[in-house]
Parts: sequence; structure tokens; C-alpha cells
Amino acid sequence: MVGVDRNNEVTVLQAVRLYDLSRSNFAEHLESLKAFYADPARHAHPDDACTCGAPIARKMSGKVAYHGDGWVRSDFRGTGMPRIMAGIAFGVSFAMWAPDFVCGLVARWLIDKGVVSQYGYAHHERAGSVLRLVEEDIVDDDWLIWLTGEELRSRVVRQEKAGLMLAS
Repeated sequence: MVGVDRNNEVTVLQAVRLYDLSRSNFAEHLESLKAFYADPARHAHPDDACTCGAPIARKMSGKVAYHGDGWVRSDFRGTGMPRIMAGIAFGVSFAMWAPDFVCGLVARWLIDKGVVSQYGYAHHERAGSVLRLVEEDIVDDDWLIWLTGEELRSRVVRQEKAGLMLAS
């Protein structure tokens, strides 16, 4: 998703992707490195690794919408953009896919600072993705944040009803 200003310059970005994990789960998807490489056997470094210790990740199967990295241009920070972008991402994910789960991976400081609660995620667990990508020089220990498909549906329907009440 891309947001632009009046001059058509990019102000916000949000990555959203659907994984079909009907024969797997989110933990296996991360640990296989398929979340990071189209073809891990071909592209991953032999020492690349990911472990997922978040218990819910082993239960996340079916259609899993992953809300990935977001970026907000500096002059738009502090204006509530995370909440707005998450709301749009939730609505689009529900409308396009009706996923069984919506999730993301975030640094601990985003939880501590309250940013994740602004996004509207109801749950979080540590050790969602303990990742090492050698050639990219990436070492992360991210938390898993998520909503169930039913929580997502409830959130979208509640917002829709609130919008209808405001319109009348």
C-alpha cells in the first residue's frame, strides 16, 4: 500500500501479503526461510536461519495475511499514521482474502512504546522470528503480533457500523 501527498510524493508505505498455509503453519513458513526468499535452497546462505518460538505460530494455518514493514515519511510521523495504515490494511485484507489470521513481526520497542496497540493488534508473543541472514547482515529477534480471522471480521464490521452511524 502506498500513500501520497498533494504533490503525489510518497508519504507512507505498508507491505501486505497473503500466505496459503493450508498445508503448513506460520512457524514452519518462517523456519523454512520461505518468508524471506522465493527459493531458499537457491538464494539463502548456508548459515541463514530462523526459529519461531511463539506458540500461536504453530496454530496459524490456512489463509494468513502478513502485514510487513511500514514506513512513514518524517513530516507525517506523530500524526496517527500507524493506526490509519493498519486500519486500511485490516480492511483490505478482510475484503480481499477473509484470512484465518492477520499477523506481523515487530521489534520489542514497538510494543513497549505502545505503537502496536495503535495498530489495533490484540495479541503478541515473543520469539516470533529469531532471524539471521548472513549476506544481508540481519540479526533480529522480533515479536509476533496477530488477530484471528474472527477478530478481524469483528473489527471491520464494527468500523463499518460506526461509519454508517456517522453518515446518518
